Amino acid sequence: MTPTLVRQHLPHAGPPPRADRGARARDWAEIQERMLVPLYEAVYERLEVGGGTRLLGLGCGSGLALLMAASRGAAVTGVDPSSPERLTLARERLLPREGDTGPRAEARIVAGSPGDTVAAGDPAYTLVTAFEPIGCVAGDSEGLGSLLAQAAPLARRGAAVVLVGWGPPERCATSAVLRVATKLADPLRGAASWRAACRDDLEEVAQRAGLRPDGSGRVACPFGYADVDSAVRGLLSTGLFDAAVEATDQDQVDKEVAEALHPHLRRDGTVWMPNVFRYLIARTP
Repeated sequence: MTPTLVRQHLPHAGPPPRADRGARARDWAEIQERMLVPLYEAVYERLEVGGGTRLLGLGCGSGLALLMAASRGAAVTGVDPSSPERLTLARERLLPREGDTGPRAEARIVAGSPGDTVAAGDPAYTLVTAFEPIGCVAGDSEGLGSLLAQAAPLARRGAAVVLVGWGPPERCATSAVLRVATKLADPLRGAASWRAACRDDLEEVAQRAGLRPDGSGRVACPFGYADVDSAVRGLLSTGLFDAAVEATDQDQVDKEVAEALHPHLRRDGTVWMPNVFRYLIARTP
């Protein structure tokens, strides 16, 4: 993505990226975040998310997945410690306005850890989601495992926990574009490198967190953009290219990403990249 991309979980050496984080957050919310809507819909339909659901969204970003769950009647809470700019947009989307009733009135957005989302007497969560896909950056499952370990005790026994990963690279056209980030960031010591998703990544993360795998599925999530400029902005909004910007410069990254997109450019000027994502449903002990 969460490629949709996932955001960078591992810090890299050197100063923070020079990118305008506010602009990146808006690009994420306006261009990139919607690419995983088919995945959100498939998961919510399978788990029958509705009025009886109390959902905790880990790494909720700008909150589109939470908004979709709330529209089904779920009471939603989002937590994200890494992107205050995206959380600002999530609050604009989700926090109740005067006169709101129902699930939206109960929506909460927290900049912190899962434990910061509960108070004494709060009912347990019935569903935990981690929709940022893993499997394209080395070590990107480590931060997720820690979040799951913190979140699992807040959910009721047997509650569903949803994890998401990239499908095999031969079924993810965006994989070739992601390699640009690795190539450009190589001069930075400690920069995470691209890697292909492994079949059992999600199961391994779930088992390390003490969760029991209980089913999985695959969902087609093509990345479609109005033009190359929108595609570049959308992909860079994921944060996966921040280290590359620091290693070179913004213009160089923009140029090389645009060149990598050429095989996916259609005659009408749009960009289309088919991708498949896999989700795992696990259960709390």
